[in-house]
Amino acid sequence: MTGEPPPKDMEIGQEDLARVIVGSPTKALTGYMHPWYAESFRGFGRPRELPRCGGWILEREVPGFPYLDAMGCYPLFFCQDWSQLYLDLEEIAGDLVSLSMVADPWGEYDTIYLRQCFPDVFLPFKEHFVVDLRRPIESFVRRDQRKRARRASKHVLVERCEDPKLFLADWMSLYSNLIQRYRITGIRVFSEYAFSKQMRIPGMVAFRAVHEGTTVAMHLWYTHGDIGYSHLRAESKLGYQFSASAALLWSAIEYFAASGLRWLNLGAGAGTRSGVKSSLTQHKEGWSTGTRTAYFCGRILDQEAYWSIVKAKGISATDYFPAYRESEFG
Repeated sequence: MTGEPPPKDMEIGQEDLARVIVGSPTKALTGYMHPWYAESFRGFGRPRELPRCGGWILEREVPGFPYLDAMGCYPLFFCQDWSQLYLDLEEIAGDLVSLSMVADPWGEYDTIYLRQCFPDVFLPFKEHFVVDLRRPIESFVRRDQRKRARRASKHVLVERCEDPKLFLADWMSLYSNLIQRYRITGIRVFSEYAFSKQMRIPGMVAFRAVHEGTTVAMHLWYTHGDIGYSHLRAESKLGYQFSASAALLWSAIEYFAASGLRWLNLGAGAGTRSGVKSSLTQHKEGWSTGTRTAYFCGRILDQEAYWSIVKAKGISATDYFPAYRESEFG
């Protein structure tokens, strides 16, 4: 997935890059933008700050080769000043073989600029389901989801966790169930260390569903400015039986609307193939008011090293980037 070079009419000089940015870097360091979020992935890679733009990436060794490459933190890359990302990428070119990331759908960038930053791969990756919080919840939640929420409310009580870290043990139990149920591997497994960091980050908002004194489901969110991002959700077997996730989401939408947020990002559905709707996709679609595109971005920073690795591993044509890591996430 090396992509074609930008058309000539899209080429812009370095001095013009900042002029295509929309908006300005005004968001506080919360959630995905906070240094602790990158630190929570230390077991997966070494956090590295991009000092000009204020974003974080994860450096990793390329197995079997004396090189390093990097990726954005899961699930999205955030930074404080998108206009400076290009310069950061130019400056790290001598240190890394490649860099891949999925850009925040609400990032303050122009797509022309982002493609200039990532000339090797730049393409629409997934559609993220979003909620316009100016609309009354009853006007957009699909009928079947409203029914699930009402049914769940008969069995569970939803509460916002004033101090999310106090519920780490509950969360770990629920998330272990999620891992087993969906056979989750790779970076999405996280760790207790990761979650202990993440629950202490400013901007974390957690809700839990309780049945007879026991937590049967939790939903974690991060807020940035006037946007709330659904981070992770997990349930016990009883939580699935009660459709506790519906009660959690209904409560979260009402809470964030009352808190003055403008948008919620529910994330994308499962899989990457367009036209194929998983159950997760259908679920999120039933709670959303629309979608917003998240772009996958890839850049070869050391052409000689990149292609030498590809050749040494005997890799044929592939859409995966970087090609030499095609099987890393199963």
